[in-house]
Amino acid sequence: MRKTVTALAAAAGLTAAVGFMTPAAAADTAQLSVLHAVPDTTVDVYVNGALTLDDFTPGTLAGPLDLPGGSYDLAITAPDAADASAPIIGPVTVEMAAGGNYTAVANLDATGKPTANFYTNDLSMVEPGKADLTVRHDAAAPAVDVLANGTPVITGLENPNEKSLTVDAGTISASVAAAGTTDPVIGPADLTLAEGTHTFVYAWGSLEDGNLALATQTIHGMESAPNAVPGALASSDEGNGGALAAGAGVAMMLLVGAAAVARRKHSASAARS
Repeated sequence: MRKTVTALAAAAGLTAAVGFMTPAAAADTAQLSVLHAVPDTTVDVYVNGALTLDDFTPGTLAGPLDLPGGSYDLAITAPDAADASAPIIGPVTVEMAAGGNYTAVANLDATGKPTANFYTNDLSMVEPGKADLTVRHDAAAPAVDVLANGTPVITGLENPNEKSLTVDAGTISASVAAAGTTDPVIGPADLTLAEGTHTFVYAWGSLEDGNLALATQTIHGMESAPNAVPGALASSDEGNGGALAAGAGVAMMLLVGAAAVARRKHSASAARS
């Protein structure tokens, strides 16, 4: 994946960022991830006419990339196409604002026709002890229900829509079933939702062809002040800011204490003289 992201950045003349990015790191640029969700089809991806993802395989999520805010044309072609003049999906023009976080998905519509969806990812703060979850329907399938630990939490979700909810941080058993039923067509699978994160789950593939699958994308660093519930900071990989602040507070207390001791010693010495 590092090679794929680097190739995308080089072709677009941009700087690649491998791994998860926090909202603060993306304040001055837009961030784009690309998910290949068309089964059994290796493709090439062009951005503004330049080959950016070569031999992109199904189920792969590339990015996020730091991009200047603006308008971009995305086109999906057959592998090893000479250029983007005969795309199988697109071209699709997308607008990305500086500070925004986005995901472009090459997928099937509800009837099984290749298409593309473009989503804006929520970067709002998450309540202490909570995690945000968004489910996106990008599969050739009718409306579905999403179950957590066997209980429907999202109902009647249709392609290409999405639904979001806030849940307690932790691990849930997630599955997808036809709307109004509880018999899974995807899953169940354990899904870990860490505190202060927003996880995006993509249902993709084709029900008729029996290749439905899930893809996940997680954005970290959205804990609300004071950054975590008591006891959670030590286990959070996004808690460095809080640890630095606490260390600075301790250092300040030590400096104030040292100054007070020095003043007392100076006063005692002056009294003896």
